[in-house]
Amino acid sequence: MSDVAQNGPAPEPAVPPVWTSDEAYRAGAVDLLGILAYGAIAAFERLASDARMAPTMSDKVHVASMAALQVAHFHRVRQRLADLDVDVMVAMKPFHAPFNAFHDYTQPKDWLEGLVWAYVGNGFAADFYREVAAFVDADTRTLVHEVLADEAHADFVVEKVRRAIDADHKVAGRLALWGRRLVGEALSQAQRVAADRDALTSLLTGTVDRPGMDLPAISRMFSRLVENHTRRMARLGLQS
Repeated sequence: MSDVAQNGPAPEPAVPPVWTSDEAYRAGAVDLLGILAYGAIAAFERLASDARMAPTMSDKVHVASMAALQVAHFHRVRQRLADLDVDVMVAMKPFHAPFNAFHDYTQPKDWLEGLVWAYVGNGFAADFYREVAAFVDADTRTLVHEVLADEAHADFVVEKVRRAIDADHKVAGRLALWGRRLVGEALSQAQRVAADRDALTSLLTGTVDRPGMDLPAISRMFSRLVENHTRRMARLGLQS
């Protein structure tokens, strides 16, 4: 699968940051790692819930294993933050509310919706974080890409969803509507988080001596996110 996005960021801050370039970079990198850490915890909770809805023991074991992997991802991000002398609990705190709101608004009703949520919702978020990671140091960028790699789970979801559609074509319409709702909420969340965090926005848009993205580049980034979403939906056999 090649759902990997290019480079990028999001909306501009209402008030320009007052940090020096190095301070702005560090704060933005910590924000990105904080998002990843809390995202891993949120993904663990979602996958654990999905495992309970799994129709077979084999499905349950697979999804439970993916949930366990999210815990391993969390520990890797926590260690990277510790290397920067930052407590992971402090780094995650600003992202509790937006993540929790996203999960509250997008509760899957059944096993198939949970699978699409994991692939489409998490996939959109992962693309956004990869775009942001283009502006951090090489070690942090490598960690981001490794933590967001999900080939095995993606293949599992595609197989299960396509099999369900083959068995009942009416499933496709319902899941397509669900996928569109997910990407709308995910896009709103990405814009909200970027706009609310001056440090993260400064990382993306740049400082005097650190290049970033201008508004046209930001617009192209969001276009890439939507294009990647369309490819994911097509791989599932769904219309975006």
